[in-house]
Amino acid sequence: MKLSVVLLSVLMPLLLLSKTAVATEDVPAIAAASSIKFALDDVAKQFNQDTGGKVRITYGSSGNFVAQIKHGAPFEIFLSADERYTNQLASAGQTQGKGIVYAVGKLALAAPKTSPLVLDENLDGLKQLIDTQALKRFAIANPDHAPYGERAKEALQNLGLWQKIQPQLIFGENVSQAAQFALSGSTQGGLIALSLASAERFKSRANYVVIPQSLYSPLKQRMVLTLKAGQTANEFYHYIQTDKAQHIFAEYGFGKAVN
Repeated sequence: MKLSVVLLSVLMPLLLLSKTAVATEDVPAIAAASSIKFALDDVAKQFNQDTGGKVRITYGSSGNFVAQIKHGAPFEIFLSADERYTNQLASAGQTQGKGIVYAVGKLALAAPKTSPLVLDENLDGLKQLIDTQALKRFAIANPDHAPYGERAKEALQNLGLWQKIQPQLIFGENVSQAAQFALSGSTQGGLIALSLASAERFKSRANYVVIPQSLYSPLKQRMVLTLKAGQTANEFYHYIQTDKAQHIFAEYGFGKAVN
């Protein structure tokens, strides 16, 4: 009985210390636009290797994240696909300043290799399919809350195709879902993020071409620290700005951040 009491008195502080260590482990929740999934996953992995720090990343549409953060979601960093959304949070007093542009996004026209869609930067192949009524389904992200969907709509409008393509449009909840529609064969193609179209996992089954940036407004992708940001979030925020992290973004087709 005495031995049990002694062991308990020795082990109890260790158990309490272990629980305290788990409770205080700083693994911040990060909200990120789905267009940067592959790039940011690589950045987070490199961050862990270099610093030992860990982050939990949730991907989705920028517009939806704004609503979630305004309603108290526990995200410590928000990486948007369009600075308009981070500016909304900054104006509402829910961020630590206006943040910084971490990358410039680009649109790509992509299609499965079995698609009849001929890919070209001016979308002449798409126009031909529309005019001959051969286009059945075409994917973009939802322009109501996804920046890449907004820019896809803008590009189609500038080329005089927006009204014509309405019956064939399939909306993804975010650009990642639109990419799945565009590259899986469930559609004949789509206007999606270059960073997704150029990813290794898609190259074997799909083709893509970069769309001229003159066809749509700049996609300045800005990130901000929220009022909930702790030490690890601050470290990750600054790590994203390093040359090593910026090189990873460049490898996925993002333009250089200009502030």
